[in-house]
Amino acid sequence: MISRLSLHALTLGVLLLASAAPALAAPCGTGPFENWLDDFKKEAAAKGISTSAIQTGLSGVTLDKSVLARDQSQKVFSQSFEEFSGRMVPPRMTRASNMLKQYGSVLSRIEQTYGVPGEVLVAIWGLETDFGVNIGKFPTLRALATLAYDCRRADMFKAELMDALRIVERGDIAPQDLRGAWAGEIGQTQFMPSSYVKFAVDFDGNGRRDLLRSPPDVLASTANFLANHGWQRGKEWDPGSANFAAIKEWNKSDVYARTIAHFATQLSKAP
Repeated sequence: MISRLSLHALTLGVLLLASAAPALAAPCGTGPFENWLDDFKKEAAAKGISTSAIQTGLSGVTLDKSVLARDQSQKVFSQSFEEFSGRMVPPRMTRASNMLKQYGSVLSRIEQTYGVPGEVLVAIWGLETDFGVNIGKFPTLRALATLAYDCRRADMFKAELMDALRIVERGDIAPQDLRGAWAGEIGQTQFMPSSYVKFAVDFDGNGRRDLLRSPPDVLASTANFLANHGWQRGKEWDPGSANFAAIKEWNKSDVYARTIAHFATQLSKAP
């Protein structure tokens, strides 16, 4: 699967971490990784993250050179819409149609709550991780710490690492289970930790926002993201529409966003 961050890394806005006291700042790329991590732990504590979350989340975390290699070897996404959609949509249509039926009642409740049709959510689900099959195997905290230590986008990934610790702190996912794509995306529709903290919802009512194992939480959280980025209930999602603009907030790649819209339209016409 193609990482969502990989598709629009060059256009992703930098998330600025709120400034900490200079004595606690962890400068990127200077000195051993272990020293940087110790400074980061102090910075996290100063920002109110609990000692237990910091200890359980970052204990034993080491630099992952394979993550750095992937980040530094990214290529500009250059496939056309026809190439990408033709490769991604047809093999997933049958499974997507089955998912629409299997989760029909859940998707109906989600649409009532957030206004986003099931076809759009299932299209995103299929394109991101093959409906939860390929969520990634990289330890999220290690990957984010590695990217935060590196100086290419240090501020952005420090902020994401802080939010990953907040996910641990509120009990949504245990640190050892927090695994995903190499750039820190988590769960069956590949939320960055900052989006997870802001938009993940407990739709199955078990007290946790679990985007790794709970399809109701996954689909509702994806709908909540779109609803908070301008989705208009009952309106079209084709390119040029207001709802297509919301889809582009999900992924800024025009080819990827058009493929989501196309996939959703095909699903809406499926028997």
